[in-house]
Amino acid sequence: MKIKYDQEADILIIILKDEPPQDAIEEPGGIIVSYAQDGKPVSVEFLNASLHGIVNKDGIDVFLQTLKSAAL
Repeated sequence: MKIKYDQEADILIIILKDEPPQDAIEEPGGIIVSYAQDGKPVSVEFLNASLHGIVNKDGIDVFLQTLKSAAL
C-alpha cells in the first residue's frame, strides 16, 4: 500500500494495489474509488483532502493497525 499527497492540488491518494484501474466511481464529497478489472478496489482518492480533515498544516498522520488472523 502507498499513500501520496499532492499539497498543491490538495489530493490524497491511497494506492491499495499496483494494478491499473479499469473503472472508477466518484462518491459524494469528492472521493473517488478506482477498481481493477476483477472489480476489487485499487485506489481511493480524496479531493480537497484538507477539507476532509485527513491532512493538516503539519502534514499527514498515518496509523496502521494490524489485526490478528483469529480476529478476522
